[in-house]
Amino acid sequence: MDIFLIIGLVLGCLTVIVGMIVKGANIAVLLNPAAAIIIIIGTIAAVMNSYPRSEFLNVPRVLGAAFREKQQQDPVKLIEMITELAQSARRDGLLSLEQTIESIEDRFLQKGLTLVVDGLEQDYIREIMETEIDNMEERHKANAAIFSTAGGTAPTLGVLGAVVGLIGAMGFLDDTEKLAHMIAAAFVATLFGIFLGYVVCHPIATRLKRKSQIETRNMYLILEGVIALQAGENPSSIKMRLTGMLDPKSRKKIEDNEKAKQGSAE
Repeated sequence: MDIFLIIGLVLGCLTVIVGMIVKGANIAVLLNPAAAIIIIIGTIAAVMNSYPRSEFLNVPRVLGAAFREKQQQDPVKLIEMITELAQSARRDGLLSLEQTIESIEDRFLQKGLTLVVDGLEQDYIREIMETEIDNMEERHKANAAIFSTAGGTAPTLGVLGAVVGLIGAMGFLDDTEKLAHMIAAAFVATLFGIFLGYVVCHPIATRLKRKSQIETRNMYLILEGVIALQAGENPSSIKMRLTGMLDPKSRKKIEDNEKAKQGSAE
């Protein structure tokens, strides 16, 4: 479970509640079933109308992926692993990698090495692996788009809920106290809509996109490593090429590892 996301959602709720208390508002007004029905059911209906059945029914699984803290492969460890494989292939030949493939946990790297051992051409290997990356990106983009749609719809439905509430309030013009309560309750729908859109749905969509970007980066790193390995490049050259695909912090980590190895060798 991704505790950081849960903390963010709880913090968002507390911000609204504490803000209302500081302003002297009665938080009991948040207990508004009509507003919740308009926002939640309305948003679900909008998503149903926007996406095919198969993608809509996939929402619980996608939501679970957003809350699940999936351990992404460390790119530094990936580079170290590919470098070791290149050294092994250079020493014993590409067919020697067949003994190592089964012990590799990363499915994409495992697939790439299998293609190399099978003796396929470099262009064909690249085409197969890039196709898998493109399909994954397209799938992830569609999943994130569902929450972006919900995030854009919820605030608008909040305005609709406020209008509905104000229409109901017009029936109490002769009762000032009741009228004030109804107007306050009407704007709760707007509050719910904005909160659901900009504190829940849009951030979840952004989080899904970011997770996809990290996974895609690692897959391209593996792709370039496999292609270089198949071409028989020098392990040091492969490591240098792949290191260039990393952010400065990860590059420094590789440099530190190199210095530690040299220090132990001396």
